[in-house]
Amino acid sequence: MGFLTGKTAIITGAGRATLSDGSCGSIGYGIATAYAKEGANLVITGRNVKKLEDAKEELERLYGIKVLSVQADVSAGADNEAVVENVIKQAVDTFGRIDVLINNAQASASGVTIADHTTEQFDLAVYSGLYATYYYMKACYPYLKETKGTVINFASGAGLFGNFGQCSYAAAKEGIRGLTRVAATEWGKDGINVNIVCPLAWTAQLENFQNAYPEAFKANVKMPPMGHYGDVEKEIGRACVGLASPDFKYLSGETITLEGGMGLRP
Repeated sequence: MGFLTGKTAIITGAGRATLSDGSCGSIGYGIATAYAKEGANLVITGRNVKKLEDAKEELERLYGIKVLSVQADVSAGADNEAVVENVIKQAVDTFGRIDVLINNAQASASGVTIADHTTEQFDLAVYSGLYATYYYMKACYPYLKETKGTVINFASGAGLFGNFGQCSYAAAKEGIRGLTRVAATEWGKDGINVNIVCPLAWTAQLENFQNAYPEAFKANVKMPPMGHYGDVEKEIGRACVGLASPDFKYLSGETITLEGGMGLRP
């Protein structure tokens, strides 16, 4: 039994994506795997039903936990509060509690310059990332207050360093970073731990970015000094498990940078 046995974690953007070599290529699924190994029951969301069902089947079969998969897409023009409330209702109806919220979902049109960016592309990033994070945090707050739970949001070096061709992505991620710090200030009195992770992991999304925009990839993505990108489960996922531990409460409100082989450093 792991230390998360009996607890419930919601992970957005947790469908099972694979790299070209067939290995795991999704940060959300890597986190889900790390949580499953610690015994947590999971609520996983995403836009692609097939990827969610693949994740559910594998996680339940390998780790003996229960997984609730819910198709959910926060996007421009949708009734997004209703979309998120449906996820939360199903989570509480199924498991009776929410202990951890991990806002990992994000879509964007990376590689497109500001001058060429369309409103639709900007909306894609802001709704799938910033608005989704806001709606999930707001809806989960009463339950996290009950369990003295944990929120883990995701930002990016794109916002920290101003990556070429990633204007909407960077804007969404910086918005999430600001939202996270405010939540840490407001929710600390409730015993809710709130942090943000800036990962550098090799994912299917990053692989696709390299193939589609090789010059932008070369300009933006730097190999960490240890010579490898972060592993989605062993480094990113395990760090997120650690952030759900009471021992990490003192870090609430911090930006955590995770790079290949470099561990966790605020």
